Amino acid sequence: MASSASYTTGSSLDLACVEVHGRVYGVDVLGVREIVHDAPVTPLPKAPTLIEGVVDLRGRMLPIFDLGRALGGEPVAGQIAVLEIGGLVLGMRVASAVDVLSVELAELQAPAGIVGAGLGPVQGVVRRPGAPPVLVLALDSLLETVRGVSAPECDA
Repeated sequence: MASSASYTTGSSLDLACVEVHGRVYGVDVLGVREIVHDAPVTPLPKAPTLIEGVVDLRGRMLPIFDLGRALGGEPVAGQIAVLEIGGLVLGMRVASAVDVLSVELAELQAPAGIVGAGLGPVQGVVRRPGAPPVLVLALDSLLETVRGVSAPECDA
């Protein structure tokens, strides 16, 4: 999501849903420019672990981060969701784009109190009848996760 303020504007929210390691995650569709299916990624030497490399997309170089790694798991292979977060355009590697889900804000639930701390970019959960819930990611928080891992470590 562009920010947690998206929860309070209007009465519904459209989520671009992507799959990573068998789980479905949703992000505010307003932050997704497009899905790219086949784009060769050029690795960057000594890049932080979350940064897969760069892609030349119609003459513009975009950094690509791996959502699987950003969420604390293994890297994924598949498509690239091109995102715009606060004026920054970058790519997010996902296994696949699966759906666009329109939900009423009342359907968006905060994670349970006991697990609410330390969830990073997971900002909410949406139930789906007959299917596992969608974990809703805040794009600005996700970007901070990527930046935090990408920042050089300081020797004290």
